[in-house]
Amino acid sequence: MPARPRTPPRPPRLGLQGALRITADGQDLGGQERIGLLRAIAEHGTLTRAAQALGISYKSAWDALNAMNSLAGQPLVERVTGGRGGGSSQLTAHGLRLLQRYEQIDAAHQRVLQLLDDGAMDLDREFSLLKVLNMQTSARNQWLGTVRTIRAGAVNDEIEVELPSGVRLSAIITHESTEALGLRVKQSVVALVKASAVLLATGLGDARLSARNRLEGRVSAIVPGAVNAEVTVQAEGGTAVVAIVTQASVNELGLQVGSAVTALVKASDLILATST
Repeated sequence: MPARPRTPPRPPRLGLQGALRITADGQDLGGQERIGLLRAIAEHGTLTRAAQALGISYKSAWDALNAMNSLAGQPLVERVTGGRGGGSSQLTAHGLRLLQRYEQIDAAHQRVLQLLDDGAMDLDREFSLLKVLNMQTSARNQWLGTVRTIRAGAVNDEIEVELPSGVRLSAIITHESTEALGLRVKQSVVALVKASAVLLATGLGDARLSARNRLEGRVSAIVPGAVNAEVTVQAEGGTAVVAIVTQASVNELGLQVGSAVTALVKASDLILATST
């Protein structure tokens, strides 16, 4: 009996983890462990009980607190003498603000990690910064890239953006927009193009065109409609381009899955966005 083919092992799911840390003039003030110590002091009222709750020695808690007080520039915890228990510890106003701010930022940090972990590490799909940032846009085409050159003009600037695939795109935007976005060479940007602004052509060869952006590829999907069709082109380097064209154009160009096609985008139709 012939041996049964072995099922290839399932690839592991890639995920992301990260920890937020606070620095003071570049020195490590602390992360979850030390902030947790402040939280425990606020909850239990003494350093001794806080250390017990965290399962660490009193000396370790004292050393960590001393280091934090020194780096923070002002005390984060103060000792209150007297009382039936012989005194207690409590957070100063500065310590309480630090604890609250860390918890707020850590919540946002965990949200970003979750957004990344939900799909950014799927290596079979293109990375979308807008999806990670949970931004909404009507532009079907969203490509993360890096600014390579900025050619300034009196009114408009030409921005050249390179995608991870090596494809280079040109965008024409106003000089005012360049300054408002704070664009600079090597900066990460998102290039956006509406599907209706993408033109499709076949058999161009060496034809010279006014459209600055020309992406060669093959049709990977066609979704027909009563009037328009959505055509997805797998361009060079794996860049996916979505175009909305009339059903009549699909028929005239003889488009079908696997057809060689050129996607054309005018530089003035390319929109640039930054995350800040």
